[in-house]
Amino acid sequence: MTTDYAVDKAQSEPGFDFPGAAELIDTVADAVREKEPDRIADQVKKGLCRLISSAEFQLPRAFMEAAEDHYARRLVYRDPEGRFSIVAMTWGVGQGTPLHDHCGLWCVEGVCHGRIRIEQYQHRESRDGLERFRLEEIISSETGGAGCLIPPHEHHRILNDREDDVAVTLHIYGGDMESCNIFLPESGDWYRKESRSLQFDA
Repeated sequence: MTTDYAVDKAQSEPGFDFPGAAELIDTVADAVREKEPDRIADQVKKGLCRLISSAEFQLPRAFMEAAEDHYARRLVYRDPEGRFSIVAMTWGVGQGTPLHDHCGLWCVEGVCHGRIRIEQYQHRESRDGLERFRLEEIISSETGGAGCLIPPHEHHRILNDREDDVAVTLHIYGGDMESCNIFLPESGDWYRKESRSLQFDA
């Protein structure tokens, strides 16, 4: 199982124009006019689920191309005012993330193709430079499904647990997520925190 982030050169410009992209961007731009993160995320989630299920919404073929040694992160759109960003992720068979956070940003994650496994964790305590987590819930989400992560409830892992297909997800963040904290297993339910910079694939 691969559990690493993309390390290729960062993509500095919005990379894709596809059917439904303009409506997706407008949907998120309307939602971020709300003040409360939970209301923003709920509105984005509803709009994303509606779009994914629409025949007019078609992701580029490039989004189906998995990287060999990590899950691919591709920039779809970065709001010029810094209010949100949209990232597509392509998960090869067995590819996933370590336990990680979103550095305080709200996020909506939607499945556009395939199936992913989401493990949600609850932070319990910090001690002697380590963090303790408890696995709270395991969710299997297929095409059309979406979920919200609202800080401080943002710690999770994602995995493509299918043996025969890639998975493609869209991630909408409440800003630019240029780094995050990952948590590496130490002993039992204790983890060691490391900062990880995030980059984009072409």
